[in-house]
Amino acid sequence: MTVPKGPQVTFDLESVSSPARVANPDEGISADELQLAARNHGMPLESLRWDITPPGLHYLLIHYDIPAIDPSAFELVIDGLVDTPLSLDLESVKSRPQVSSIVTLECAGNGRAQLLPRPVSQPWLSEAVGTARWTGTPLAGLLREAGIADGAIDVVFTGADHGIERGLEQDYQRALPVSEALSENVLLAYEMNGAPLLPQHGAPLRLIVPGWYGMAHVKWLRRITVVPEAFDGFQMRAYRLRDTPEEPGLPLTRIEPRALLVPPGFPDFMSRRRVVRSGAVALEGRAWSGWARITMVQVSLDGGDSWEVADLEPALDSHGWAHWKWMWHAEPGTYLLSARATDASGRTQPLGQRWSRGGFANNTIQTVPVAVISTEMSLWGL
Repeated sequence: MTVPKGPQVTFDLESVSSPARVANPDEGISADELQLAARNHGMPLESLRWDITPPGLHYLLIHYDIPAIDPSAFELVIDGLVDTPLSLDLESVKSRPQVSSIVTLECAGNGRAQLLPRPVSQPWLSEAVGTARWTGTPLAGLLREAGIADGAIDVVFTGADHGIERGLEQDYQRALPVSEALSENVLLAYEMNGAPLLPQHGAPLRLIVPGWYGMAHVKWLRRITVVPEAFDGFQMRAYRLRDTPEEPGLPLTRIEPRALLVPPGFPDFMSRRRVVRSGAVALEGRAWSGWARITMVQVSLDGGDSWEVADLEPALDSHGWAHWKWMWHAEPGTYLLSARATDASGRTQPLGQRWSRGGFANNTIQTVPVAVISTEMSLWGL
């Protein structure tokens, strides 16, 4: 007797998880990229008016699915090259010393969709940023409690989010050198802006690494492992500055300086082009850097041909953004507004496009087209 065979299935991994690529010269945003943009969102730039970004307006990037984690069943494991492995529930984490820090987070791919050629991925413009007050316990205290053994090189952080990326099934994992992990600024955070973390922001526990791009701030944290070698997981290889797929590239770490301005006036619905009435107009925004404090913000009305120095206020925290302001006596016409930040390390934003294969660390200056109309002119009825 012959046993009937079921349908033959050929699994084509590339149909599920395709390799990284760069868009063709005339290629528009794909349905896959649009789907990513619908799941992840940038911060509306008018939110730059607030010192602290409300959680629902803070930028969001989720690599895989949002895990549903029961806080009462949560367990954080600290293991690997340690003297005393730890297993902690959420209340045990919260019982450790508590600190709060205002930290600006920015996605490493911010500005990617403006690059030519365009790396195909989450199509960020310039809104992948936000600033929050994070509350938690310093990671260094727990690492000292566990006791880092001799020979430790990296500390690996594993999230509960799981998926496939570029053909590799994985948990989301990133690592920090031991010296960085022992910085008193690095937090295991369980609150955002004075409230428990929301699911999309990593509840019940996430890592906060002030000054580093967002890929380092592992969400839904469940395991911390000390290892005797440099960790070479997928997310460590993916987030590198390279011009071609073959070269090893440079690792992404700290945030390059950037200034953004609150779009002045009011927008067109579709294009978001700005209309401003003539007269005194306060141009304002925020500036930040992961390397050093911001020392200067300049404003341009002509796309970077000439610059004026703005008034700069001190940041509320050493790892948060600084507020800047400049008064503009706007006359009717068309303008291209820009802002440029410089930090105490001497880094400043470039006028030209900063390109990399992954679309990372692109801190080219923002440009905002503005049409100034006479104060007496009315657009009602148009």
